[in-house]
Amino acid sequence: MTPLWIAIALLLLPALWLLIAPMRGARSLRDQLHHFEANDTSAEQNVAIFQRRMASLEAARERGDVDEARFSEDRLELERSLLEDTATQTKRPLKAVTAGRLVVPLVMVAVVGASTFWYQQNGAEGDLTLYAIQEEIRNDPEGSLAMFLERMEAEAERQPNNPNVWSSLFPLYRDTGQPDKAADALERLIAIEGRIPPLLAQLAQLRFFMAERELTPEVQALVDETLDLDPRQPTVMGLLGIHAFDNGDYETAVDRWRRAVANIEDPETAASLRDGIRVAQERMGVTPEATPEAQGQGVRVNVSLDEALVGNVSDDATVFITARDMEGELPPLAVIRAQVSELPMTVVLDDTAAMSPQAQISQVREVRLVVRVSESGQATPQPGDLFGDLESASVGPISEDDAANVVINRIFE
Repeated sequence: MTPLWIAIALLLLPALWLLIAPMRGARSLRDQLHHFEANDTSAEQNVAIFQRRMASLEAARERGDVDEARFSEDRLELERSLLEDTATQTKRPLKAVTAGRLVVPLVMVAVVGASTFWYQQNGAEGDLTLYAIQEEIRNDPEGSLAMFLERMEAEAERQPNNPNVWSSLFPLYRDTGQPDKAADALERLIAIEGRIPPLLAQLAQLRFFMAERELTPEVQALVDETLDLDPRQPTVMGLLGIHAFDNGDYETAVDRWRRAVANIEDPETAASLRDGIRVAQERMGVTPEATPEAQGQGVRVNVSLDEALVGNVSDDATVFITARDMEGELPPLAVIRAQVSELPMTVVLDDTAAMSPQAQISQVREVRLVVRVSESGQATPQPGDLFGDLESASVGPISEDDAANVVINRIFE
């Protein structure tokens, strides 16, 4: 912040110089005024003009051009005019050169104080602090995400009304697996910025993934409010496409994702949506549309149920096919829901199946695949669920000739 205040001080110097500059010529100006007043002959000129007019008036009377009454009236007018002219010639004494100099320092202090106060209220000091924190963490070899998060939380206490604080905290919480705090940060941002479609859409998306990709009443209310403000909002359209896809309504999913692609600006997100459209079209049994982009990054997975466990589960039980990062630190990178009646099946886990835009399968090179069968349909594992996994699968361009095999062959205890 020191360079900032130095810059402000340098900008204030010209303003202070303008306040001082008139004082430098004060003595010269006073001397000129004194000389002018000492040599002022305006009073004599007014008297001379009065005398000429009086002489002219007397001559007119002698010629008989004016009578005595008119002569007396005109003379009174001339005398009154002379008195008025000479009365305005009375001047006050000139003040000393040093008069009023004490006011200048007071005005200078007031200018500096007012400028500083205005900047603190309306300037970008808080944003510069955030930038300095980011640069410090970036340049610190020991800097970490946890350290950055801690610093930003401290700034949230210091700058609770700065929208840039909450817009920075929201993705930090989201990416570190703290969805509740991420939602709180986003709601604080909405309270400051207003209920604008992009922010409402992000909140709806976050709440949607927090609810295990279900359209809860809260999510539906956010979706409706967003679409009332912006019927083409791409984030909401993408969310609705995911929900339709998860429920097997592939035609609706394609429609929603096409609308999202038409209004989205991020090329990577658009490519992911096009991949989702292609997968949905494959599920419908139609030839996928050709796209200009290359196939996205992901994993093709063959899922099957061990014959020994076929009698342990009903055909309408839910199958969760999940890809997780190898360290297990991020939210699931991709999730697809199916039913036992569809097994064996082949699915594609790519960015269209992500639970969060910031935790996608294309961001890693390897994943751990977990497949779980739930009679209750709950996303949380329950005793008695069937499952199978594959410790490592490579992520790359999706190919029909290369697929990972996961067999559901164990019972969760």
